[in-house]
Amino acid sequence: MRISGFLSAVMAIIILAPSLQSFPPAEAIRSSHFDPYLRFPGRIPPSDRFSFRQAMPFRNAAECATIAENSTVCDPSLVHIAITLDEEYLRGSIAAVHSVLQHAQCPHSIVFHFLVSDPGLQTLVRSAFPELRFKIYYFDPDRVRGLISTSVRSALEQPLNYARNYLADILEPCVRRVIYLDSDLVLVDDVAKLWRTRLGSRTIGAPEYCHANFTKYFTDRFWSNPRLTGTFAGRKPCYFNTGVMVLDLHQWRKSRFTRRIERWMEIQKGGGLAGRIYELGSLPPFLLVFAGHVAPIEHRWNQHGLGGDNVKGSCRDLHPGPVSLLHWSGSGKPWARLDSNRPCPLDAIWAHYDLYGPTPATASFR
Repeated sequence: MRISGFLSAVMAIIILAPSLQSFPPAEAIRSSHFDPYLRFPGRIPPSDRFSFRQAMPFRNAAECATIAENSTVCDPSLVHIAITLDEEYLRGSIAAVHSVLQHAQCPHSIVFHFLVSDPGLQTLVRSAFPELRFKIYYFDPDRVRGLISTSVRSALEQPLNYARNYLADILEPCVRRVIYLDSDLVLVDDVAKLWRTRLGSRTIGAPEYCHANFTKYFTDRFWSNPRLTGTFAGRKPCYFNTGVMVLDLHQWRKSRFTRRIERWMEIQKGGGLAGRIYELGSLPPFLLVFAGHVAPIEHRWNQHGLGGDNVKGSCRDLHPGPVSLLHWSGSGKPWARLDSNRPCPLDAIWAHYDLYGPTPATASFR
C-alpha cells in the first residue's frame, strides 16, 4: 500500500507541477472584527511560540476584476473563505491558506475569515502573509462548551471545532455565502471553481458519499427511537464531510439553522428523548439537520480520509478520479508524521505548502 501511495504522490506532483506556482499578494483588509456579544479574553498569550516563513508574493491574472483598495468585506465580487485558527492546527491552517493562494487565478479577490479563540494569532498570520486580505473573529468557547459531549477523539471536543455552526451569526450580514474549510487540507485547484457551485434551493453544498453506511454515525439508541429517526422521513440521507462546505448564509439565517443544530446537541447532551445518540463530535448534528438536503459537489473537492480516519499510522491512497482538494481528516496529520520521520507518501504534497520553520529573526517552536 505504501508503494502504491508513493506512486500516487509522485504522479500527483507531476500532474500538478504546472500549477504549483506563486502569485503576488492580495491587498490586505487590515482591520479585525469582533462581534459585540462575544467576550474578549483578558489576556492574549504571546505569539512567539511559532515561526513561519513568509510566503512568496501572489498576483492576480490580467483578466481578474479590480478590487478597490478601500473595499470592505461587503464587496460582492469577493470570494469568502472561513477557517479556524488554534495552536494545535495552526500549521495546517497556514498551509491551507498558502495552497488556496498558490492556485487562485485571482487571489486578490479572496478574503479569509479566521475564527479564533486566541486573538494573538493574528500576528502570526500577518507574518506569513503580509498583504493577505483577512479579518479575525473571536469565538467564545463558553458559547458552546455546555453543549459539547464526549467524542471518539478529544480533538473533536474542542469548542472551536463547533465554530462552523455559528458562521451565519459571526460574519457580517452582508456576507451571504462562504466556503468553510478545515485546517488539515490543501487545495490543488482554483477555489473560485468551488465558489461558483450552484446550490439551488439548498443551504449547503458538499460532496456526498451515499455508499457509506449512514447508520454508523448514530447509536442504536437513536435508531430504536421512532421519534428521533422520524427526522429523516421523506429524505434520502447520505454522509457528507463537514470539512469542506459551501454555505448560503442568507438562507441559513432565514431558516435559523444554528438553533436547529443546537437543539440536537441539547438532546445528545441532556439525555432528553433518548440519551446519547451519536459519538462523532460536530458532524452528526449537521447530518441530522441537512443530510438529504445537500447540493452535491464533485468528489474531487474533498479527497478526505488521508489522515487514516480514527486510526493512527494508517496511510491512505487517493480515491479514484480527479483531485482538487486533499483532506487529511482523521487522527494522522501530515505535519506530525513529517516531524516524526514517519510520513505517508501523500504527505509530500502537503509539505509543498508548509511554511513552518525558523527565520533569521525568530526562534523555532518552543
